[in-house]
Amino acid sequence: MTRGNETVQVLPACCKPVARETGTRMRDLTPAQQRAVLYAQQQVLRARAAKKAKDERDAAKNRMWGLEEGGVHSPAGSASRQGAEERRGDQSVSLRGAIGHVLRDLRTKDRKTLREVSAKAGVSLGYLSEVERGQKEASSELLSSIAESLGVSVSQMLRMVADYLESFEA
Repeated sequence: MTRGNETVQVLPACCKPVARETGTRMRDLTPAQQRAVLYAQQQVLRARAAKKAKDERDAAKNRMWGLEEGGVHSPAGSASRQGAEERRGDQSVSLRGAIGHVLRDLRTKDRKTLREVSAKAGVSLGYLSEVERGQKEASSELLSSIAESLGVSVSQMLRMVADYLESFEA
């Protein structure tokens, strides 16, 4: 739209009043500033949607593993295990694979990166990745260190591994 000699960009209704805290209006901004504000608002909306989706995935994982809010394993997770059995069918899994699966789930539930856990546990990033993928067997000392860095005891982690393996047995 043009107004006199200048071109004025028409923005969606969500972007008309910008920062009410500062009292600035979109019409007082240059076109480049208006585009920047619009872009920032879109990024905020995308970030909120991504966070909501991640929280929903985490909640689904917690229900599957029978975890309570505090991250402590609930022994009454038989319904979750039964649902997991139906989804998995008659597959088999190795102990090494089960340990890796549980470690990865614990790490992603806590929103920690491989780098953070490997640094805290004192193990190389590549080795931890291989353990999570079930390609390497970890020693008991290493498992203890990794579990500690994830904020769970070794016994809790091993119970989760046992539950995971039990879901494959019928």
